Amino acid sequence: MENYIGEAVLIEFKRTDGKNKDFIENCRLLDMDLDRRVGKKIKREKYEKYNQLDEIQEAIVVYNDNKAVGGGAIRRYNNEDIELKRVFVHTKYQGQGIGTKLVSLLIEWAAELGYKRIILETGELLEESCYVYKKLGFKVIPNYGPYVDMPESLCMARDLKNK
Repeated sequence: MENYIGEAVLIEFKRTDGKNKDFIENCRLLDMDLDRRVGKKIKREKYEKYNQLDEIQEAIVVYNDNKAVGGGAIRRYNNEDIELKRVFVHTKYQGQGIGTKLVSLLIEWAAELGYKRIILETGELLEESCYVYKKLGFKVIPNYGPYVDMPESLCMARDLKNK
C-alpha cells in the first residue's frame, strides 16, 4: 500500500487482483464513462472481449477515506510485454495527479515482475489519458494484437527499468 496526499485528502493505493469487488465496480464505472464520452462515435462492443477481468492478477484500487475512487491493472501480454488495463479515476478526483500516480505505481509493479515493456491501448478521443501516458514516457506504437484493424485505437508503449 502506498499513500499519497493530494488536495488535502489522504489517498491510498492498495495492490489487489481482478477479483476485488472495488476494482470490478471501478471497471463498471469506467465503461459507463467511456459510453458517455465516446459511445456515440465508437462502437465499443467490439472491445468487450479484450477487457475481461478474469486474467488480471495485478490490480491497484485507489481509496479516499476507505471509499474506492479509482483503479487500474496490468496483465501479462507475452513473456516481455505487460499491458496496462482498465485505468480510471472517478470524475470528482480527476485533475489532482491521482491517475498519474496510479499509472506510475503500475509501471513500477510491471518492472518488479521483470517485464521489459509496458503497452496499452487507448484512443485519441481520450485526451486526458493520452496526456498522462505521454507525460510518463509512453510513445505511440503501431497498433498491436486485436487493435491492428481498429483505426480509432491508439497504442502506446514504454520500456521498463527492471530492478
